[in-house]
Amino acid sequence: MYRITKEFHFSASHQLKGLGDDHPCARFHGHNYVVEVELAAEELDAIGFVRDYNELKLLKTYIDDTLDHRHLNDVLGDDCVTAERIAKHLFDWCKAAWPETAAVRVKETPKTCAEYRPLVYLPVEARP
Repeated sequence: MYRITKEFHFSASHQLKGLGDDHPCARFHGHNYVVEVELAAEELDAIGFVRDYNELKLLKTYIDDTLDHRHLNDVLGDDCVTAERIAKHLFDWCKAAWPETAAVRVKETPKTCAEYRPLVYLPVEARP
């Protein structure tokens, strides 16, 4: 299996409603997000790529136009926009653009990371 990743950055605010008033994430706050998209393929294309990195500029455009310097609760229409939900949102967007999309990771800080990677089920006949 071949895998490639590309990293993107954006800044945005959010609020996690439903948490206690003493929880810091219940307050309006922001992050400098780091997004990493992972694509995977069993075979390479004719050039030798899983996918040309240049094609992934579409994700940068989407992030810049839709998420960067926005309030994510408004953009995603959710009262509780977690890194996990951002990862799933971006995974769905990427999967529609590139079938090779395997996972999306979102970092809110250098020490925290949320990932969305769908479960892959092996058919019964393929299981060990």
